[in-house]
Amino acid sequence: MRVIRRAPLLRPASLGAVYVPARTLAAASDAPLRKTPLHATHVALGGKMVPFGGWDMPVQYPDGIVKSHEHTRTSAGLFDVSHMLGVIIRGKDRVKFMESITPCHVSALAEGFGSLTVIPNEKGGIIDDCIVTNAGNHLYMVINAGHETIDLPHIKQYMDKFVATGGDVSLETLSENGILALQGPKAAEVLQKLVSVDLTQMVFGQAASMAVAGIKDCYVARSGYTGEDGFEIAVPKGSGATHGVVKLWETFMADKAVLPIGLGARDSLRLEAGLCLYGNDLDPTTSPGEASLVWVVSKARRTPGAFVGSERILDEINNKTWARKRVGFTIKGAPARQGEAVLNADGVQVGVVTSGSHSPILKQGIGMAYVPPALSKDGTELYVMLRKKKQPITITKMPFVPQNYYRGPAKA
Repeated sequence: MRVIRRAPLLRPASLGAVYVPARTLAAASDAPLRKTPLHATHVALGGKMVPFGGWDMPVQYPDGIVKSHEHTRTSAGLFDVSHMLGVIIRGKDRVKFMESITPCHVSALAEGFGSLTVIPNEKGGIIDDCIVTNAGNHLYMVINAGHETIDLPHIKQYMDKFVATGGDVSLETLSENGILALQGPKAAEVLQKLVSVDLTQMVFGQAASMAVAGIKDCYVARSGYTGEDGFEIAVPKGSGATHGVVKLWETFMADKAVLPIGLGARDSLRLEAGLCLYGNDLDPTTSPGEASLVWVVSKARRTPGAFVGSERILDEINNKTWARKRVGFTIKGAPARQGEAVLNADGVQVGVVTSGSHSPILKQGIGMAYVPPALSKDGTELYVMLRKKKQPITITKMPFVPQNYYRGPAKA
């Protein structure tokens, strides 16, 4: 769920500093912003365009972020996520290679199923988070916006070494594809009208190639970044003058259950669902244990030296020695924003806010922060400074709202 390069999260040794997100700095970059095939469509719909990970993307539409958020929770929201990059890993040793650079138990994935994982660096920090799917004769992964300049050189570095020792593996990027995310309780109903596959037999985390609205070779995954049921659909360019993703967008938008959704609502939706945003809640200094993502390190993969960064990652998991922990919190009144200091009762800084927003569903402020493990227990009261006043926050279990992933037909 996850998207661009940013400055490191605050660590205990540097809690007095405040870092500016690279997403904000991107607006001042001299590099021209990239555009998805749907850019003109967003502008025509009145989308407010902003720089995001080197792309010009809609942050909201005229109805506003709150309405977009609520619509996705109750109906079906349509997101352009074509700024993300699909990657194919081929070769008879592809599973062995992927397991050498991630803690994912790739060999245990049945064909057509995927899993969230992380790409660690040598020091056990997280370079990126991504989904890896067993697509049969290849592995399919999707990396975050603007991250190909980091992820791909890292992967290729280890791939070159792997091939040099006799391994059979190769990499291909799908840069011409567009990607749509259809999310919400009515997403399956909307998509079912356009496909011949019985979607009741397709569970969360499952993926398959199929024709959608007559567009062949779409790769449809039942997944998303909102906590709702939904689908992420990679759409090939096609041979016509109009990109396939534009045609599919127009088809979805003709359904009265569907509204276009921008990055603003995408962020508040993922935060309610307790999902990390790379660059805010994850970065190259942060380990899976610190990020409360121990579960992405498969128990079957917890062998020293099994994957890049395993020394630190496994030591922290086995001994619970992480110095800080990602937690959720609630706050009354105005939300706390990224970079705000988290204080104890004596006013001493003990942590930092990494994400914060108003929750349209809970009608209060919510957020994520890194704090010492001793202060991470549910119900712990800490503080943030807002408008020069110390405001209480309460450590709260995540997700903040129930996740509604589809697990299969209801049993009789």
